[in-house]
Amino acid sequence: MQILVIGSGGREHAVIKALKKSPKVDALYCCPGNGGIAADATCIPIKATDIEGVVAFAKEKAIDLVFVTPDDPLVLGMVDALEEAGIRAFGPRKNAAILEGSKVFSKNLMKKYGIPTAAYETFDDPQKAIAYIENFNRYPIVIKADGLALGKGVLIAGSFGEAREAVKSIMEDKAFGQSGNHIVVEEFLEGVEVSVLAFTDSKTVCPMPSSMDHKRAFDGDQGLNTGGMGTICPNPLYTPAIAQRCQKEIFEPTIAAMAKEGRPFRGVLYFGLMLTEKGPYVIEYNCRFGDPETQVILPLLKTDLVEIIEAVEKGTLSQLDIQWEDAAAACVILASGGYPQSYEKGLPISGLDAHGQADGVTIYHAGTALADGGYKTAGGRVLGVTAVAPTLREALDAAYAAAGKIDFPKKQFRTDIGAKALS
Repeated sequence: MQILVIGSGGREHAVIKALKKSPKVDALYCCPGNGGIAADATCIPIKATDIEGVVAFAKEKAIDLVFVTPDDPLVLGMVDALEEAGIRAFGPRKNAAILEGSKVFSKNLMKKYGIPTAAYETFDDPQKAIAYIENFNRYPIVIKADGLALGKGVLIAGSFGEAREAVKSIMEDKAFGQSGNHIVVEEFLEGVEVSVLAFTDSKTVCPMPSSMDHKRAFDGDQGLNTGGMGTICPNPLYTPAIAQRCQKEIFEPTIAAMAKEGRPFRGVLYFGLMLTEKGPYVIEYNCRFGDPETQVILPLLKTDLVEIIEAVEKGTLSQLDIQWEDAAAACVILASGGYPQSYEKGLPISGLDAHGQADGVTIYHAGTALADGGYKTAGGRVLGVTAVAPTLREALDAAYAAAGKIDFPKKQFRTDIGAKALS
């Protein structure tokens, strides 16, 4: 098979490395890819959101399968366009990707089908939203932009003043563009966050091992929200009893609800969960592999990823026994100084070999470019340093040891990835 992966981050690099292990794969392409991905796939300079360009390239190269990884092209309908052109694609169609594309849609779906989620109201008028928050008068309170916002469209306000500023920033100043035309205002849930990704063929849901993301920029969960500064897998707080409850109360009902709505969901569905004293609640859905969760989940996959993709396509997922390593994985993100706000690009990276890797760990490239015979920084999140080991402690030690040997000017990373899980 010739497979084309869409995207340019660490998640895409992890998908490509997993596909590379399959004996069914002859050639791998990536649009647009990055400097490190170029060591594992042929990178083609077509933007991830250029649907016409991707379809034309897939036709020209007689691509057998397109793996649409990021949220934007899925929400824009890339899978629909590829399938209409007779090209096999992995990922949900546009009418199912709305589960991530609109938080208003997903919250209303959960309310309609009794899927546990935080109490909320939706608004398209900033003044009405502010009046509701003032009347609600319980803090912290959560304000979410309706549409896609690079994982940064959720603001937690600790006071009425902060909440009013958040509404103004999203709805009036358009901090996240048109994504802020509508907002969701919801109660703040206390508990432990868990990410669970699942393969689904629209009938069967096969959860992957759980993970724990670290969204804030700095140690101790301080600083601004980012796309994710590191992850561990599995999440020790997600017990078999909780997993069983989530399967019955959240995962299966969500897939059944989407089918009932005439929006069958096929691909990878990401459940962002909060484990509260009252039980598990859904914070958010994503319609694809998470980043950087993928960088700790796929290294533990024993089953051929292509076989899983084919089972999803054929609707035969219930017949496949997906196997995982009995091990732990940890990923530490090395970011550019100043991320998630402004940062420099083009800074030289040392400590990597010619293939962009380091001894004993796997390096997933997120924001790198090849220039002057070496790797340079080209984004906010630069590298994901992932280690797999029998225990979480050993995986974290190995990831941090390798991260310490990789350097670039103004390197920024958290030193407490996995600390909550270990305690």
